[in-house]
Amino acid sequence: MGMTMSEKILAAHANLPSVKPGDTITCKVDWTVCHDMFFNVDGQDMYKDVTHLDHPERCLVLLDHSVPAATSRDALGGVYARDFVKKHGIKTFIDVGDHAVIHQALAERGYAAPGRLIAGGDSHTCAAGALNAAARGFGPADITYLFCTGETWYQVAPTILYRLHGKLPKGCTGKDVFLYIAGTYGDATGHSVEFGGDGVANLTVPQRQSIATMCAEINAEFAIFPCDQVLEAYLKERGDEVITPVAPDPDAEYAQIRDIDLSAMVPYVAKPHFIPMNCVPVTEVKGLPVNQVVVGSCSNGRIEDLRIVASMMKGRHVATGVRFIITPASQRIYLQAVREGLVETLVEAGCVVTNATCGCCYGGHMGLLGPGERCLSTTTRNFKGRLGSPESEVLLCAPATAAASAISGAISDPRDIIEGRT
Repeated sequence: MGMTMSEKILAAHANLPSVKPGDTITCKVDWTVCHDMFFNVDGQDMYKDVTHLDHPERCLVLLDHSVPAATSRDALGGVYARDFVKKHGIKTFIDVGDHAVIHQALAERGYAAPGRLIAGGDSHTCAAGALNAAARGFGPADITYLFCTGETWYQVAPTILYRLHGKLPKGCTGKDVFLYIAGTYGDATGHSVEFGGDGVANLTVPQRQSIATMCAEINAEFAIFPCDQVLEAYLKERGDEVITPVAPDPDAEYAQIRDIDLSAMVPYVAKPHFIPMNCVPVTEVKGLPVNQVVVGSCSNGRIEDLRIVASMMKGRHVATGVRFIITPASQRIYLQAVREGLVETLVEAGCVVTNATCGCCYGGHMGLLGPGERCLSTTTRNFKGRLGSPESEVLLCAPATAAASAISGAISDPRDIIEGRT
């Protein structure tokens, strides 16, 4: 019996010839990663008792959630993080200044790569699957153990294969693909998700990142894309000299195979306060007033997202009574947006452009909501109270839908602007 991509990566890191769904295995991981929340949450401070790391060269710590520190408690977490990496000789530390949201840092700085196994102290670690890696999130106890030993256990999950066909129409991006999947098929708990088909070649790497990131919201174990010419070009531009792609065997077995026609895609929106089986075409919620619009986070804060928004905002202005917040996924993306003139366009249009941070996405800072307010956002979650008051509402969408809605002051179909429809 052949293996899927996730099964191959797990088998290689467990030093086994093969694995199958249901097997429980111990694997050595390539990278253990955590962010500042690991150091500032009460009752989750087992790391303070750590006396020795077997593999500090495979540990990465970065500050991204509360950057710059929004409270004194966040500042203390930063102190603890800096002390931890110094004490244990961790050289891979990303501090404030050249910082990035954890999942963008893994992609743009070479840590996520084909065939790698990554354990992260963040639920959206599956984002690295866009780069043909197997990655998933772990809690503080597991991350502490991983820091100390470099290994952990996995139960091999069955895999759902999404075969993508065709090419996305104007006005649709990777986020719309995920919202369609979540709205049509719902939860994937206990399963890994993999992507294939001729349509994959028509998705950019950032679009793949958006889809893989969001697979945490359907509880996928791993979410993996194949390594094709598009990804290889991205990796070579990044500076990778050795690329070790992982492909599924022709006779790999899947729990389900689902085909998706990308050319039939339309802009989608996730309604409050959950995602699975709660996503609809934008036309079903069109006209709903919004108080705030957000573009950013690990899902949609990359340069091509900012280009989409800037192109739609150029010569236009944010609607009266609407706050439009733009948060790049990394300071390097921010700098590129400055050099391309995107920031100037966005600020002239009435947008607020923040530094790279998880910010309001996790309900920390940079744009929380008050009672009775409604936000349309490209961030990852829309739980009740996720972005502030529990009496507020959060709906999720793609960048083009966000920009169109910021202009009109109500949820809008981006195709009306992009295609010049009235």
